[in-house]
Amino acid sequence: MRPVGQQEPAGQGGQDGGTGDAVFDAAVAGLYAGRDAQLPLHPQITFEDLPAPRRLAPRAVAFAATVAAPGPGEQDDIGGGRLVLLYDPDGQTGWLGPFRVIAYLRAEVEPEMAADPLLGTVGWSWLTEALDNHAPGWVAPSGTVTRVITEGFGGKQDEPAVTGLELRASWSPALPPSGVPDLAGHVAAWCDALCTAVGLPPAAAGVSVMPRRRRRP
Repeated sequence: MRPVGQQEPAGQGGQDGGTGDAVFDAAVAGLYAGRDAQLPLHPQITFEDLPAPRRLAPRAVAFAATVAAPGPGEQDDIGGGRLVLLYDPDGQTGWLGPFRVIAYLRAEVEPEMAADPLLGTVGWSWLTEALDNHAPGWVAPSGTVTRVITEGFGGKQDEPAVTGLELRASWSPALPPSGVPDLAGHVAAWCDALCTAVGLPPAAAGVSVMPRRRRRP
């Protein structure tokens, strides 16, 4: 695994290991630089490289994020997600370009929030507003917001039900004349949306922070 904060050559870590492509490699370098830039801004988030998906595009890279609850001592995992960058020089239907970003995030929320009929709309706006702030020019969004209720049975029947939110989305980054998108803003938007979903600052101006679910003993 590549230690966060160090750049790695193409074809290692979370990358697909295919033959080199200068445009893709430059985009990945920017993606990792953007990820590293988030470390001091979001100290509750830790990153980990993931195996890249091999069937969605000729080239790809992926990593995960985990959000820990603030405070000293042992910290609970209160949310997380994955970010995937796909590259197909020929493009694909609905991409509007050779690159596609796929994002996933999950967060625990209070039961009354999970029951709010506007949760989906609000949850989707966390991502789109963060993209507008950090990655102008992004296009062709697609995605879902899902309410999740986890109940225990059998040996886990005494455990309280857990309610949460899951967001899955994809979009295409804007392409400058060089053909290499600036992906740092996309990472920043994803991190902001994830922190907003779990109720942690900083939040983008005008965005309501979701109250963090209280842990039961």
